[in-house]
Amino acid sequence: MSSHFLLSRAARTLSLSKVARMSEEEARDAFRMIRWADTEGKPVCPRCGCLGVYALKCRPAFMCKGCNHQFSVTSGTIFADRKLPVRDYLLAIAIFVNEVKGKSALALSRDLDCQYKTAFVLAHKIREALAAEVETVQPAGEVEIDGCYVGGYVKPANFKENRRDRRLAINQTGKRRVVVAMRERNGRTLPFVFKTEAESVAKIAERSFLISASRARSPSDSRKNSTRFASKPLIVCSNVSVLAGLTMVALIPPLSHLIDLRQIL
Repeated sequence: MSSHFLLSRAARTLSLSKVARMSEEEARDAFRMIRWADTEGKPVCPRCGCLGVYALKCRPAFMCKGCNHQFSVTSGTIFADRKLPVRDYLLAIAIFVNEVKGKSALALSRDLDCQYKTAFVLAHKIREALAAEVETVQPAGEVEIDGCYVGGYVKPANFKENRRDRRLAINQTGKRRVVVAMRERNGRTLPFVFKTEAESVAKIAERSFLISASRARSPSDSRKNSTRFASKPLIVCSNVSVLAGLTMVALIPPLSHLIDLRQIL
């Protein structure tokens, strides 16, 4: 039986203790390796894309030989015009992404020893960067979809005669949202937030390219190794209402391409 991902070594690639032990120069080098990973850490001019760049001796910055543009490791990123040390931003990223249930701005301000407003803006910048990274990602292969309702809880009255039917829209707060997640098998996860489940159908169809989803299986192979997919995803949905809504979209192929997850578990 395979262990949970959070118990594996792959979940410990970003260690908070390693970042805390870094000096400012080491943190800047780590940031440089992360930002320019395609060029093995060699700086690239954000203005003209030139590789002819040399480091300045007077301050931790670079200058482009092509356009004479000066930039640093944080120029053009969400950390541009920063005031905190680079190590603090790496610590903020490590703290934020390692929290399974999220990180509040108050707790982040205590960890970084900064004001609440600073931690609040920093947390929103990290969230914005994470959302922008998956904005244009198209899932492929076998994709699982599921959702749940979050928030909008109405506390019942103490006395039975004062209680209201919380199923009616008039007695609800209107703050309840539907969080839908699309996850590739052994791949990435795309989260979405909607007011109702019906609103998620169009987005799922748009991001999934369901128009040409295909599936082929060899009878002689096992179930685990026999499913072959084209470049378009196969949707595996465990939500009956979303599954029914997807079949109503005109771009979707026959119902045989949609599998109810509860039928195979």
